[in-house]
Amino acid sequence: MAKKQKALLKDVVKHIDVTKIDSTKIIDSMRDMSFSSRDTAKAADILQLMIKNKNCTNWLILAGSTSAAGCMQVYVDMVRFNMVDCIVATGASIIDMDFFEALGYKHYKGTPFIDDSLLRKNYIDRIYDTYIDEEELQHCDGTIQKIADSLEARPYSSREFIWGTGKWLTKNSKKKNSLIQTCYEHNVPIFVPAFSDCSAGFGLVLHQVNRMKKNKPYLTIDSVADFRELTEIKLAAKTSGLFMVGGGVPKNFAQDTVVCDEVLGKDVPMHEYAVQITVADPRDGACSSSTLKEASSWGKVSTVYEQMVYAEATTVVPLIASYAYHKGDWKKRKKYEWAKLFTPKTSKSKK
Repeated sequence: MAKKQKALLKDVVKHIDVTKIDSTKIIDSMRDMSFSSRDTAKAADILQLMIKNKNCTNWLILAGSTSAAGCMQVYVDMVRFNMVDCIVATGASIIDMDFFEALGYKHYKGTPFIDDSLLRKNYIDRIYDTYIDEEELQHCDGTIQKIADSLEARPYSSREFIWGTGKWLTKNSKKKNSLIQTCYEHNVPIFVPAFSDCSAGFGLVLHQVNRMKKNKPYLTIDSVADFRELTEIKLAAKTSGLFMVGGGVPKNFAQDTVVCDEVLGKDVPMHEYAVQITVADPRDGACSSSTLKEASSWGKVSTVYEQMVYAEATTVVPLIASYAYHKGDWKKRKKYEWAKLFTPKTSKSKK
């Protein structure tokens, strides 16, 4: 099995570096085209408005597998160059892909045209045309358990647990520019509203089961605290913009903060800017595919500056991010450092 596995896991996925590729000319050209090209240029323009608005807090929303597919460095650079102030993501994007690579592991180029039972025999997991070593992913699970074991046994928001994970990475990472560690170092909070739905879930189950066997207290993830904390950021920020890659729970979670503030009796504006990049069809009424105009009917998103881009995200996200980087307006932005809004408690280790 080892020989066959090695043959399958030989070509590493390389993450694109938008700082070395200047897309300004192609985006400017696409602005005078039609269909998805013009939509992409409009999305780039809206991101620029978000960056140039000195009062706007910018949220990066991540769903799907673009982090494994070569866009991970794009998101790191959006944090590093002060384009985004808060992240809401799926657990897979943050743990299975980013934290996984922070431990020194890789994603590999593969093919969807293969016998998946062969991959299973060789302990290889497939994300369309991308492969992952299952044994390495299990080590990722075990590392999450190790981090949980080191923390005080009490409820944590996902933001707080990921903050503790970022702190752990500053001393233990094999890859120093992971998204989690970069966000920790730049005080950009990460929220994963469905935190157990990923490799972290397996690690936390291991943590809880082992603690229960020993009749000891264990750590838990408080999803209500996630919602409350993100709502607090929306309230403090007031003006906000969403740059959404995919949809699903992260998209709805971020948009719902406006409604949650209203439920709490607070008067906050809708998200002023919104971009969503998706291939989902809106006709089934699903959250991932509901248009931004539809979200406006719920009082979540303003339609003055909104753009749906119907494209596979790895084809347009690097172009939009490169455009923002090379335009350079991020250099003049205020650093919000919303992680400082919360008192960090993750530094308390077991005795």
